[in-house]
Amino acid sequence: MLVMMWQILASNNTAFPTPAATLDEAVKLFSDPFYRNGPNDQGIGWNILASLKRVALGFGLAAAVGIPLGFMIGRFRFMGGMFNPIISLLKPVSPLAWLPIGLLVFKSADPAAIWSIFICSIWPMIVNTAVGVQRVPQDYMNVARVLNLSEWKIFTKILLPSVLPYMLTGVRLAIGTAWLVIVAAEMLTGGVGIGFWVWDEWNNLNVPHIIIAIVVIGVVGLVLEQILVAIARSFTYEETGS
Repeated sequence: MLVMMWQILASNNTAFPTPAATLDEAVKLFSDPFYRNGPNDQGIGWNILASLKRVALGFGLAAAVGIPLGFMIGRFRFMGGMFNPIISLLKPVSPLAWLPIGLLVFKSADPAAIWSIFICSIWPMIVNTAVGVQRVPQDYMNVARVLNLSEWKIFTKILLPSVLPYMLTGVRLAIGTAWLVIVAAEMLTGGVGIGFWVWDEWNNLNVPHIIIAIVVIGVVGLVLEQILVAIARSFTYEETGS
C-alpha cells in the first residue's frame, strides 16, 4: 500500500521519483558503498560509519556519566533534591539548541556534534536509572541493613540486579535520541556523515538519494534499537507471587 501511494504521488508529480527509479539508484549506490574520491566525494558506507562513530563517542560518554549519576540520585535523597530541578529544566531543551554552545566551546564541528549527542542522550539514562533505584523493594534494603552490608555490597548484590532492566530501557531510549540528533547536527555542521550526505544530495536536487538515505537512517536506527531490546530482554525477569 505504501509503495502504491508512492507510485501515485510520483505519477502526479514529475519531480518526485518513482519506486522503480529509486530502486535502480539504490542498486547503483550500494554496488560500491565504500568508494572514496576525495574528502567531499565518499560512498554512503563511509558516511554511515562516520555518523555511527560520533554516536558511539557521545553515547558512550553519556552512559559513563548518566548511569552512575542516576544511581546516586535514586539512592541518596539529597542528590535527587540537588539534580532533579536541573534535569527538569534542561531535559526539554531541543537537541539542536545545544549545538551552538558546542561550536562556541570546542571551535570545531565534530566535537560539537558529539557534545549534542552527549547532552541529549544523557537524560533518559539518568531518569530511568534513578527510577529503577527508587523502585527497589524496601524489603531488600531492610535485609541489607540487618546484615550490615557495605554500600558496595548493596550496589553489586541488590541495586544493580534490580535496576538493570530500568537502566537498559533508558539506554534504549537514549540510542534513539542519539541517532536522531546526529543526523540533524550533521546537516548543520557539514563534513562526512549521513546527515551531511542527505543535505548535500538535496543541494544537488538528487531526490532518489534522499529517499534512500531516509530508509537507511530508519534501518540503522531500528537495528540499534533491536540490539538493545534483545539485551534488555535477556536481563528482564518477572517477579513471582508468594
